Amino acid sequence: MWSFMSTDGIPPEERLDWYSDIVSREVMPAALSSERPAEFQGESAVLDLGDVRATRASMSPLRSRRTAAMIRRGDPEQYQLALLLKGAASLAQHRNECTIGVGDLMLWDTSRPSDYRMPAAGGQVRVSILLLPRNIMPLRTQRLDRMLARRIPGDRGLAAILASYMTSLEGHGADCGPRELHRLGTVAVDLATACLAQHLDAEDRLPAEVRTQALVQRIHAFIEHNLGDPELNPPAIAAHHNMSVRTLHKLFHDQGESVHARIRRRRLERCRADLADPGLRSRPVRAIAARWGFSGPVLFSRSFRETFGLSPTEFRALSINDSRAERSAR
Repeated sequence: MWSFMSTDGIPPEERLDWYSDIVSREVMPAALSSERPAEFQGESAVLDLGDVRATRASMSPLRSRRTAAMIRRGDPEQYQLALLLKGAASLAQHRNECTIGVGDLMLWDTSRPSDYRMPAAGGQVRVSILLLPRNIMPLRTQRLDRMLARRIPGDRGLAAILASYMTSLEGHGADCGPRELHRLGTVAVDLATACLAQHLDAEDRLPAEVRTQALVQRIHAFIEHNLGDPELNPPAIAAHHNMSVRTLHKLFHDQGESVHARIRRRRLERCRADLADPGLRSRPVRAIAARWGFSGPVLFSRSFRETFGLSPTEFRALSINDSRAERSAR
């Protein structure tokens, strides 16, 4: 589960110093400063994923500097890969410098001096970060050095899949048990490595299992984007990814879920979410089924009942009653 910390409850004049002390003690020594220290607010949370950790933070704009002396005092020996969700940020490290906006990613190395700035004009900053131990990254240090303080656009290719994965961790990681979280950490390393390798034109040098995991995530993203297409099927998926249907089925068999099963499960989960949404109460059940690619209401109703134990109409009525009960309880 996520471990939280927040400046709420700390006197305003002490918040920045308190936050700085927490960062230096729990993450790594760093010098934090702000143009408006009396207005500073910050909160963050950490989720353990085995060797990897995911962190999310929301804070007032600040500057974080890490000097050689601070590195000697304490170094977690990590690469930290950040996805910016709100605000603006810039980073200078290892003779590189970049500025990123919402949806972009950037990488830094805790073992090198750095200067990380969030301009006050950019407003409140929200960021999701993967903390990746240096010793588990398959790419050589000399190659990763080329990616330090470089803007990685998060709207295309493997970076878009990685950004979506990091966002999903933030929303659903707390629902997973220890074994699942460890597996999620392994996937995070594989995706981060594949994303960085793609920008280094070094994908062929990656271990086979890393390339396989990145391919699986690309296929998952394609399925997710095309759930509403009734023609979504193994031949279409295989053709889009330049592979045989047989190879596709083997790939999914090794993951423990067939292609058909994943498409069916994700369509049903999307339909269930829509049926529980009060804002979609007037939309007919058959329209929701069609929206997510079911060929007809009879097939949808049978599949829904087999999976959830209720008909779509019964589930919707129960969800509406639960929603009303929650509002009454407030």
